[in-house]
Amino acid sequence: MGHLQQDKKILNRVKRLQGQMRAIEENLQQDQHSCIDVLQQVAAVKGAVNGLMNELLELHLRHHVIADQDTINEVEVQEFLKLIKRYT
Repeated sequence: MGHLQQDKKILNRVKRLQGQMRAIEENLQQDQHSCIDVLQQVAAVKGAVNGLMNELLELHLRHHVIADQDTINEVEVQEFLKLIKRYT
């Protein structure tokens, strides 16, 4: 996946995740941290990781799996991506 080095969108997602994780760590280090706040932050990270996974799967599919095909059934591709998103 060397092509990902040029993908600023992916890098920005990873940097945002790093910031979210730092915020969780900082929140946990506070004496009066709220469990609900931490759980909400963790849920946000989980959603962001799932979004990153979906983006990476789609890029992989488009760049490596169907890149050399003469004709691409975009409807089938979208159905496949919906299926992946449902289970990740």
